[in-house]
Amino acid sequence: MRTKFPVTAHIFLIREGKVLMIRRFNTGFEDGNYSVVAGHLDGNETVRQAAMREAREEVGVKLNPEDLKVVGVMQRRSDEERIDFFLASHSWLGEPSNCEPDKCDALRWVAPDHLPANTIPYIRQALHNFQSGSWYSEFGWE
Repeated sequence: MRTKFPVTAHIFLIREGKVLMIRRFNTGFEDGNYSVVAGHLDGNETVRQAAMREAREEVGVKLNPEDLKVVGVMQRRSDEERIDFFLASHSWLGEPSNCEPDKCDALRWVAPDHLPANTIPYIRQALHNFQSGSWYSEFGWE
């Protein structure tokens, strides 16, 4: 039997050297902590398509596939094994706003080297990887 992993697309929206962070709320996972725009692939969609959909759903911006660069992959273990893709974009249409106030209670532009103390640890690692140019990492295998 082969392993099956949930796959997630995380989006680093970058403006003037800062990344858009969202504070999770009322989701049952890492509530009160900062993450980036993200979501699971729904099936029958590419990683870029999932990233574009999630950005539209969560913060109301439209991304073009050619502006989305895959900048990292992480094999991660938490409650189950996962594969996370990290994509970055410096351009989009629209101004980011909180489109899911039932799942997010704050948006914040943050310099990647000055992340809030309550940033989710694997997101902190992924942003560090992005800054250092590391494309692949593993997290949660201690």
